[in-house]
Amino acid sequence: MQATVSDFLVARLYDWGVRRIFGYPGDGINGMFGALQRAGGKIEFVQVRHEEMAAFMASAHAKFTGELGVCMATSGPGATHLITGLYDARLDHMPVLAITGQQARTAVGGHYQQEVDLAAMFRDVAGAFVHQASMPAQVRHLLDRAVRIAIGQRRVTALVLPNDLQEMPYTEPPRAHGTVHSGVGYSAPSVIPQAADLERAADILNSGRRVAMLVGAGALGASAEVAVVAETLGAGVAKALLGKAVLPDELPYVTGAIGLLGTEPSWELMSHCDTLLMVGSGFPYAEFLPKEGQARGVQIDLDPGMLGLRYPMEVNLVGDSAQTLRALLPLLQRKTDRYWPDRIARWNERWWKTLEDRALQPAYPVNPQRVLWELSPKLPGNVIVTSDSGTCANWYARDLNFKPGMMGSLSGGLASMGAAVPYAIAAKFAHPDRPVIALVGDGAMQMNNMAELITVSKYWKRWKSPKWICMVLNNQDLNEVTWEQRVMEGDPKFPASQDIPDVPYHRFAELIGLKGIYVDNPDQLAGAWDEALDADRPVVLEVKTDPDVPPLPPHVTLQQARNFATALAYGDPDASGVLRGTARQVLSALFPVHRDKE
Repeated sequence: MQATVSDFLVARLYDWGVRRIFGYPGDGINGMFGALQRAGGKIEFVQVRHEEMAAFMASAHAKFTGELGVCMATSGPGATHLITGLYDARLDHMPVLAITGQQARTAVGGHYQQEVDLAAMFRDVAGAFVHQASMPAQVRHLLDRAVRIAIGQRRVTALVLPNDLQEMPYTEPPRAHGTVHSGVGYSAPSVIPQAADLERAADILNSGRRVAMLVGAGALGASAEVAVVAETLGAGVAKALLGKAVLPDELPYVTGAIGLLGTEPSWELMSHCDTLLMVGSGFPYAEFLPKEGQARGVQIDLDPGMLGLRYPMEVNLVGDSAQTLRALLPLLQRKTDRYWPDRIARWNERWWKTLEDRALQPAYPVNPQRVLWELSPKLPGNVIVTSDSGTCANWYARDLNFKPGMMGSLSGGLASMGAAVPYAIAAKFAHPDRPVIALVGDGAMQMNNMAELITVSKYWKRWKSPKWICMVLNNQDLNEVTWEQRVMEGDPKFPASQDIPDVPYHRFAELIGLKGIYVDNPDQLAGAWDEALDADRPVVLEVKTDPDVPPLPPHVTLQQARNFATALAYGDPDASGVLRGTARQVLSALFPVHRDKE
């Protein structure tokens, strides 16, 4: 039997190295599913519960493997559901290909059922390359370009396939005018700045007495180079959230996260530095960087469009992070003055004590910081951690002490709710022998993550190791927005928008064959984490936490303090608990409570 267009596309995807596709079926994409079945398992199909989750998983696959992520959906609503997850990939510079169905070519333009102008819809998120195929001989170059552009430019691309075209016999493009003959293959280039520009950058860095580095996701493949450069320059290193795994937090010059979710040492580092070296980061909040004119700046990024965007840098270097740092290193002078590195180490030492004191403060029933503080020393050395957006991202950013070899990520540029569980599922498929932990708030669980636990139930027995944990912070509040209303707007909590139902997440897990653990006492946390990490199947660990523990920023502005006072004065329904929780967190640095050492 002659191969169909869909058979060709599946074979071509395999030639490009694709071994897994995330998606959901439908009649608009049936031809591709038939071809996947006929391919005999050469490409694994992971059936999700919702197409948005498929796109999140494709984004996470790219993050945790460095490979192309691929998602697939039917026409109409199936395709529209992909958008949020695709924007997650787009804003975090991940190579993802979306393949969707479309109504028959003869129906397009006829206001047909499930007819959506998908090429127009995808134009922004997949603007690097989006096309709807119309002829069998065309699909070869459309797929080849879509894959090559996604990988080479680290962008989202999209290919739209009318359902009648999918089932047509495939024909190679003829040797004739007006045809295109493409091929498979891509080799990443070596991208290093000009020697003169490296020398200019080195002059700035060598002249600095108080050097600060900020590293992001673009530096994840340059951990060794970042460490050597930091030690040579005597620099402190702050990490954007997507760069949490670049360097271990135990290093005395690593100040941890930066920004609203960041640490006091990172705030101090940026406030007192005279030189800034930014590597592979698009961290957006300029108010947490040095004031203009305070520091001289050098930035390294593979994308020219991200250079000089957050701070007016003197030297902007287009280049691969690892290669550029290696080329820069011989030009750098080792700094012997220990004043700056010792100062950074003292900031860090005080900060880790502050975090411990905050985590051990009483709360009702459980302090959410303590949940992650108890986990941190128990993290397996090869763990992959994912976090959702919300207050759980604060505790992920600050309280988890990452060690060498760990991986972690979340929805960075998009900061979307609902990404932690699909990220964790994709991580487990990519690395089935590694333990995976998802950190989720109850809002995201109710939004879409509970359904994806069914996906875990469907597939976990195929994984080499069953160690997969979803930790849910259940405080019955959309807590991040509640605190934003108070601190940023000066409004009291609005229960109609913020209160959410109490759901027994651990019991839902048991209902679908997973293990459920429930904690409402802080003294149970250590044992609960041990039980979850030793379980013979995936676990949902539900912790009943206090919504009145504030996610304090590293630096409270006068305006934030005024807004907070105004919100309480206008009758916040949780005012007494908020005041109690905030006072404990603020005063913990002055009156520390230390753990019993027995």
